[in-house]
Amino acid sequence: MTTIIDIPVRPLVEYVYRTGSIESGFRVAQSMQEGTRIHKQIQQGYAEHGEKEVHLKTEIPYHDLLFRIEGRCDGLWVDENGLLTIDEIKSTSISAEDIGDGREVHWAQAQMYGYMLAQDRELEQVRIQLTYVHKSSGKETRLERIRTRQQLVDFTMDTIAQYAPYAEMLAEHRRRRNASIEELAFPFSGYRSGQRQFAGAVYKTIGEQVNLFAEAPTGTGKTISTLFPAIKSIGSERAERLMYITAKTVTRANAEDALLRMQTNGLHLHGVTITAKDKVCFCTADGIKGRENCAYTDGYYDRINGAILDMLTHETMMTREIIEQYARKHTVCPFELSLDASYASDAVICDYNYVFDPRVSLKRVTDDQRKSTVLLVDEAHNLVDRGRSMFSAALNKSDFLDLKRDYQHSAESLSKIASAVNAYFIRLRKQMGEKNFIQSREAPEEIFKLLEEFTIRAEVTLLEQGNSGGDTDQLLETYFAVQAFLRIGRIYDMESHITYAEMDGSNVLLRMFCIDPSLQLHQTAKGYRSVIHFSATLSPIGYYRDMLGADEEDYNISIPSPFSREQLEVQIVPLSTRYRDREKTRDELARLLADLVNKRPGNYLAFFPSYQYMQDVVSVFETLGADTDVLIQQSNMAEEERDRFLNAFQSDNQRTLTGFAVMGGIFSEGVDLAGDRLTGVIIVGVGLPQLGPEREMIREHFSKGGHSGYNYAYVYPGMNKVLQAGGRLIRTEQDRGLLMLVDDRFLQRPYVQLLPPEWRPE
Repeated sequence: MTTIIDIPVRPLVEYVYRTGSIESGFRVAQSMQEGTRIHKQIQQGYAEHGEKEVHLKTEIPYHDLLFRIEGRCDGLWVDENGLLTIDEIKSTSISAEDIGDGREVHWAQAQMYGYMLAQDRELEQVRIQLTYVHKSSGKETRLERIRTRQQLVDFTMDTIAQYAPYAEMLAEHRRRRNASIEELAFPFSGYRSGQRQFAGAVYKTIGEQVNLFAEAPTGTGKTISTLFPAIKSIGSERAERLMYITAKTVTRANAEDALLRMQTNGLHLHGVTITAKDKVCFCTADGIKGRENCAYTDGYYDRINGAILDMLTHETMMTREIIEQYARKHTVCPFELSLDASYASDAVICDYNYVFDPRVSLKRVTDDQRKSTVLLVDEAHNLVDRGRSMFSAALNKSDFLDLKRDYQHSAESLSKIASAVNAYFIRLRKQMGEKNFIQSREAPEEIFKLLEEFTIRAEVTLLEQGNSGGDTDQLLETYFAVQAFLRIGRIYDMESHITYAEMDGSNVLLRMFCIDPSLQLHQTAKGYRSVIHFSATLSPIGYYRDMLGADEEDYNISIPSPFSREQLEVQIVPLSTRYRDREKTRDELARLLADLVNKRPGNYLAFFPSYQYMQDVVSVFETLGADTDVLIQQSNMAEEERDRFLNAFQSDNQRTLTGFAVMGGIFSEGVDLAGDRLTGVIIVGVGLPQLGPEREMIREHFSKGGHSGYNYAYVYPGMNKVLQAGGRLIRTEQDRGLLMLVDDRFLQRPYVQLLPPEWRPE
């Protein structure tokens, strides 16, 4: 049986011919947008008979494989002698002297286009040209080679032969994968209440190539209810791969566990977890400063193919530990290894960023791959505010003033452009007058040209001073901030964004703020086969459909709670926790908590809307002599500190334990304290976000759009935190517990309507 391998030209030649080290982030951060500008600049110079962005494709049989290769060449034309010239354009930060004879991988890409054209048009020879354009000076360097048709055939067949072992491994894996999925049974003895309905809805949604918004309460088994039907869809060739994306480390671990359970039941599938670079990179752990000094990035591309082939041949579930093991074995960066493995894997577990964030999304995923990929969006309620963050960007005046001063002698051109950006901020400050704040629906177009010039000057300085061992940390940090600002500027939409400037002393903050992330989330998601949004808390569903960019034909499903009402004792205490009343009711609240833990020993978690409020109440609580040990959530807790906090909640504790935590924080979502590890949860307040300029912009925007702006900006996000925190209590059919809701608003609309039925007063 012939196996078809669909592959674009670029990843094919990069696999075979890319060599050398991983470049520093600043060297590649600008390449995509800068490359687009330079391409257009060169293509405008082609004669009127020249063609640009020419789509090419070919088929090449090799053993039991059929390679279907396609690509887009930058330009081609026929000279006066009838010789076809193929032009491949590359932007670069290095000098013409350092370019030398050009990079082999660039020649390979151009020669593949030459082969495709020579075969298609029956040409005996073609001219291959590389056009390098220096990003800061605009200087062009052209290199060319004449290749006969036979030379191009030989080159192409040699390239295919070098890629074939990798393709054959993937083809054999795919056969084993599909056979194992066909035999795969649901990995538990039976379905929980509502679970079969949920899994069926996911499978149907994927089959129809639409999206799903699913609210499935705690205990439904959301992870396996989405992963199992998605994997079955891969086996039936409705999809080719899946990405399980989430904002929490603990939910990534749940997805790994579910895949490992199915693997134990016979599933053969490549799954990889992408762990954040700062957590997994060896150079960070070993105290090495900069990738240039790291043995794992030096010569990375000379070793990565062997590492990938080795790992994918011998492993299926590639967790952080497995990634690190093979990274050390082959001396490659573990973070980059996980990224490279993700492009070849059937299941990828990662943060939202790798799909939605324009700064870090997986750039080498092709449009065709997206169309066959299912997105499983866990804890989808978090994607609203994460989306706002990903599609927003900010700059500070003080950074450019510092750079102006720091580089006035060592890099005069950089200092000059930093001074020009600083002058822009001074003009902004004058516009504010006495208000200290201005806003506009339009993008700050005036600063974009200055920032583009800044990136060019910064790149030159980073190259020169970085190579000489100079301290470039602040410049590098500002450079990346500028890059992020320019990216958001390119997707800025006046219906979704607002620009504001805020003065703090002598400093000025300029921010492009995404009020409504739905447009960008929708634009990203529509390239995928299906997107399954799921969470225990997607109420009201209309709000989340609006905010997450639903189409009219997308489905909703709400799974009833699998737990009985008798498992949960709900008490609503009508005590005002509004900001204006907190000092007045603080002592009464502290006594309420002390009385509870004295009368009913056990393990308790009390959630507050802010650190300050929590600390104010704790300070009184500790004077009341309550018979309990106390744990208090701190800001920026390290992973070990978080683990110690949670591990203190044990079913055999001899003394009552009361933990104080913050709603929306690390302990209010994704925490599983089943059985007697948790006796009760106390929720103080309705979780409303703090009043501020951005929240008020959201309120005003949605009010003008015909919605309840106050609910969109405050009530719905706040009550989601309440529901998530309360969901920590009942985790299994055997759990029992007390849920105390402290606020008189829990008895009023709209808050009472947003409570689950089993939480509402009878």
